[in-house]
Amino acid sequence: MSELRTTLVQADLRWEDIDANCHLLDEWLQEVTTSDLIVLPEMFATGFTMAPERMAESMQESRAVAWMQNTAQSHNAVVTGSVAIAEDGHYFNRLIWARPDGTMATYDKRHLFRMGEENEHYAMGNQRALVSLNGFNILLTVCYDLRFPVWLRNVDCEYDVMLCVANWPSARRLPWRTLLQARAIENSSYVIGVNRVGDDARGLNYSGDSMLIDYRGDALIDEAPDRAFVRTGVIGRQSLEDFREKFPVHHDADRFTLHP
Repeated sequence: MSELRTTLVQADLRWEDIDANCHLLDEWLQEVTTSDLIVLPEMFATGFTMAPERMAESMQESRAVAWMQNTAQSHNAVVTGSVAIAEDGHYFNRLIWARPDGTMATYDKRHLFRMGEENEHYAMGNQRALVSLNGFNILLTVCYDLRFPVWLRNVDCEYDVMLCVANWPSARRLPWRTLLQARAIENSSYVIGVNRVGDDARGLNYSGDSMLIDYRGDALIDEAPDRAFVRTGVIGRQSLEDFREKFPVHHDADRFTLHP
């Protein structure tokens, strides 16, 4: 059965400096020799900027998106993380799923963090996004989405992995860790959560706490907080299917229709 080698990149980002962040990540990723999926934090190229009129670029002109495509090709791995994107007169916090063959999938963040005024600067997405890799179906999510279990509900085991990239401040690290594990348990799925570390220009501190979690809620990767790291873990599909067969909680889940 399939395996998925997943690399978590918990980085200390440079504020609103796209080129510096891409260069920094190039250096960090030199140590990654074999991976299927490389996961970067939310807004990895700029930090959690509320100045998209200055920092957002179009998909065609985005330096960060071009870097992701080149990195995916050079590492022969999918590269994912979110970027500030300008499109049709709006700005989006857009998760990019860059494949080695040059194709991409995208997900626009649904839940915009109003306490940080994100909803005043960015447009809301209205479509869930599922992608596939190595036989795993993966749900793409961004940061604040994690607090909304209806949006993330795994109906009929449609996904095997929930992926969440974030800029989640250390003041709320307990909810971050708790919600990642809760989403894994309630959805009988693996969860990948990648957060940044360091301080940003707004005075917020980030503790990281990036995790790779299995369907029981047990952490397969759970590094010490407050430091940058690159770490690769392997998840297996057979063990997930065995668990779902022995503990088929999904058969008793409530049925509903979601209208974004």
